[in-house]
Amino acid sequence: MWVLALIFLAADCVFSLGVTLWVICSQFFIVHIPAAIGHPVKLRVLHCIFQLLVTWGMIFEKLRICSMPQFIRFVHDLPPLKYDPDVVVTDFRFGTIPVKLYQPKASTCTLKPGIVYYHGGVGAVGSLKTHHGICSRLCKESDSVVLAVGYRQLPKHKFPVPIRDCLVATIHFLKSLDAYGVDPARVVVCGDSLGGGIATVVCQKLVDRPDLPRIRAQILIYASLQALDLQTPSFQQSRNIPLLNWSFACYCFPQYLDFSSSWREVIMKGAHLPAKVWEKYRKWLGPENIPERFKKRGYRPIPPEPVNEAAYLEVSVVLDVMCSPLIAEDDVVSQLPETCIVSCEYDALRDDSLLYKKRLEDLGVPVTWHHMKDGFHGVLTTIDMSFFHFPCSTRILNALVHFIKGL
Repeated sequence: MWVLALIFLAADCVFSLGVTLWVICSQFFIVHIPAAIGHPVKLRVLHCIFQLLVTWGMIFEKLRICSMPQFIRFVHDLPPLKYDPDVVVTDFRFGTIPVKLYQPKASTCTLKPGIVYYHGGVGAVGSLKTHHGICSRLCKESDSVVLAVGYRQLPKHKFPVPIRDCLVATIHFLKSLDAYGVDPARVVVCGDSLGGGIATVVCQKLVDRPDLPRIRAQILIYASLQALDLQTPSFQQSRNIPLLNWSFACYCFPQYLDFSSSWREVIMKGAHLPAKVWEKYRKWLGPENIPERFKKRGYRPIPPEPVNEAAYLEVSVVLDVMCSPLIAEDDVVSQLPETCIVSCEYDALRDDSLLYKKRLEDLGVPVTWHHMKDGFHGVLTTIDMSFFHFPCSTRILNALVHFIKGL
């Protein structure tokens, strides 16, 4: 019996080693780390670890043990949280929606700014725990009350469930600002990646709610703002750059929007939407809206192919403004509050920020823009990762704090 056990143990070790070596080797053939990103070795190691989690998650998913997103979230949430003695953290729920409230410990009778934070993660990864460090530092350094929303995620909950959860939690918060010592004239919505897209959807949904305090500003950190065009200059340039590469996006994107991943190549060719749709939204999505300096690094315009009607019927959810807030009508976008946008050069979603920045400015909405020339998607989450910390994350946080203090 013990011989059999040893054989199984040896086989398990060999398999685990093989998976690890495959992930490491694939990094050198597929993943591209631009020279302009500081600490390239650190980023490569970080991405190797992430890809190892994704690979094991996919294996467990095939074995029907758990889904890949569940496995990654489980591992990400294992490290104990670090609590700042100057910040009071309270866990509770708005109905069934879990939230974390961060309040400066120093007591004062002065009302403080309120920040509602929606974490990123493509609807698959990310949690209240992964963004605890960001929210804690944001609370302390901007002297604000921060509410982080723990919305439901994949695999059980797809679009638009995360958005509905965030909208409901935000309304709860807006109706109880007095209880948290928040100034109703200084409430900000903020998010990174998918959370940035959720922040602007929440803003758009609340512009016609006179019964609630008006949102003072929105902060969008490398936000996901449209799902129509996956051949933007930044998507072409950064498809193999961590942490949001093409393979991971191809898994999460169809899962989140609940359509078959078999349409991937059709979407890449632009054949998932008819010509009349491309023509309608070209005024907002066309590459001519992106400054030329962002198109110099390996961009090739690809005209959309004739529509695949079957794909269009299944994938037309991308035209929902809750999925693609960048294409909301002018009468909505023009009412949005002052906006702070953070974009990163080496991010597949960079052009979402550039396109939305232009739309807002064209409609007279004040925009503060910070572009991180050495930034990559997800860099802000490294702010409390010790060895894996990137200086760019601190610069982003400092920019957010400066913006909030100026409101």
